[in-house]
Amino acid sequence: MITLCDINKTFQTKEGLFHGVKSVSLQIEEHDIYGIAGLSGAGKSTLLRTMNLLEKPDSGAVIVNGKDLTKLSKKDLRTARQSIGMIFQHFHLLHNKNVSDNIALPLELKSVSKEEREKRVRECLEIVGLSDKAHHFPSQLSGGQKQRVAIARALANDPKVLLCDEPTSALDPKTTRSILQFLQKINKELGVTIVIVTHEMNVIKQICNKVAVMEEGEVVESFHLRDQHLKPTTEIAKLLLGVEQERGIAHVQ
Repeated sequence: MITLCDINKTFQTKEGLFHGVKSVSLQIEEHDIYGIAGLSGAGKSTLLRTMNLLEKPDSGAVIVNGKDLTKLSKKDLRTARQSIGMIFQHFHLLHNKNVSDNIALPLELKSVSKEEREKRVRECLEIVGLSDKAHHFPSQLSGGQKQRVAIARALANDPKVLLCDEPTSALDPKTTRSILQFLQKINKELGVTIVIVTHEMNVIKQICNKVAVMEEGEVVESFHLRDQHLKPTTEIAKLLLGVEQERGIAHVQ
């Protein structure tokens, strides 16, 4: 579904060249809920944004649905991105548009007919349980409701992949659980592959089946979270996952 091959990304800063992502290779399978974990500044969000080329890597291949995005023309890249939805930490809703109009934006960009747009918006609102908020404006919604609108907007184009950049870090624990339940529902019922960046390990433990741990731009460890004999070897992975060693066997709490 998503293959990253030797991804490198640098940024020019006042202090000089900063290496945000260093030689990262990952394989994300269809239907995964794949977590990318790490402390602030580890390179998580930069890596995620290379998956739809919001950040173009300096080198390496980004293969999504069998296509290397780095080799596509601008027109073909726009088309490829339609199968990749994205949600953000701070929702990025347009406050002068109501819920339905926010969700319809990706469809308008595709020049989808008004009748088809309205039908798809209704479907997306039903998925996230906000059918009764169709004509509300963002200022009338709670944080959790805003994020559900953002999820619905990301689903408007019927994506195969959903990239989530710290989608729950601005939410309280109860609302976080609700958002994670919606993401699990989307993964299970719609078959959408989800990649989620977070520093909140409770998020990783609740919904991810695989995780890559990043530190200073590198993936230092990756593993299946369903492994009954999970034994993280790096200190950062042990710290982030809260793993205790008992008789040589690690158990996720």
